[in-house]
Amino acid sequence: MQANLVILPGDGVGPEVAAAAVEILDAVAERFGHRFDYTEQLIGGAAIDATGQPLPEATRQACEAADAVLLGAVGGPKWSDPNAPVRPEQGLLGLRAALGVYANLRPLRVHPKLAAFSPLKNERLKDVDFVVVRELTGGAYFGAKTRTDDAATDECKYTVAEIERVLHKAFAMARERGKHLTSVDKANVLETSRLWRRAATRVAAEYPDVTLEHQLVDSMAMLMLTQPSRYDVIVTENLFGDILTDEAAALAGSLGLLPSASLGQGTRGLYEPIHGSAPDIAGQGVANPLGTIASAALLLRHSLGLEDEAAAIETAIDQVLEHGPYPRDLSGQAGTAEITAAVKAALGAQGAARHVA
Repeated sequence: MQANLVILPGDGVGPEVAAAAVEILDAVAERFGHRFDYTEQLIGGAAIDATGQPLPEATRQACEAADAVLLGAVGGPKWSDPNAPVRPEQGLLGLRAALGVYANLRPLRVHPKLAAFSPLKNERLKDVDFVVVRELTGGAYFGAKTRTDDAATDECKYTVAEIERVLHKAFAMARERGKHLTSVDKANVLETSRLWRRAATRVAAEYPDVTLEHQLVDSMAMLMLTQPSRYDVIVTENLFGDILTDEAAALAGSLGLLPSASLGQGTRGLYEPIHGSAPDIAGQGVANPLGTIASAALLLRHSLGLEDEAAAIETAIDQVLEHGPYPRDLSGQAGTAEITAAVKAALGAQGAARHVA
């Protein structure tokens, strides 16, 4: 297979972890006989510095023409003034809208070796394996905004079409997994959530083999930490999903481990780790690249249809988590390059074992 991929290194540790993921993609291409062509573009703070815009037109056009997009991270203290008219995060929001990627998938599986790194009791982490499907292009992040010296508003608006399309993604995923879907809202207070719950109940009729459960977001915030193994697929709106998925990172032991995939109607997607730009360690070569490498695996699976290749990366990551080396956010001493080399070696060992067999 030949595929055209856009790489958006972005800000902070973004360039370091993106380069690590590209190295692993190249190893996969060599092992499985593919060709991945890369185009690097600007986004976020780096784009503001170079062009004055967080999402330059050249970046948007390249991403729209690509088979998939891999992003490092955006943002940092240099551009953190809340009163600034142009901010790095606007580039990411604009790109999501331009690509029409309305469903953000954030899988979370707790590796047994890493249970000790979670602040939760180990017995609560057994068999934790769920996916959060977050609506990505609606809600308060994209609604009308006003601010004066003594008041501000953020409009949270959803249409039935916006809600139903992400629900269909979530139901279809639940059908392929454990056949259980938890829809999270705040229907006891918010009209948008009442619309959401009514839509979820209606769409559920099209998936009779999937059990639908409703949860209020405040109770879900507790249950996700106290009973995480009971969940399979969780679907929710933009703001709730942003908060819940960062909370869920406590289960895995580190934000640096977790990938994400943002998908729309077609196969093109936007892939990125859920961690931020970590400007305090940028340029030091110590960032954990595993979340970005795992995002590359999701890219292979969802945009290129390369399931064996995606599974090979995920197996290699599991091998590193089982045997080390470990990055600093997991109480280890290994840097970005060493972790990447370990994943690459684990990939190579798989290929050698397959050849011998």
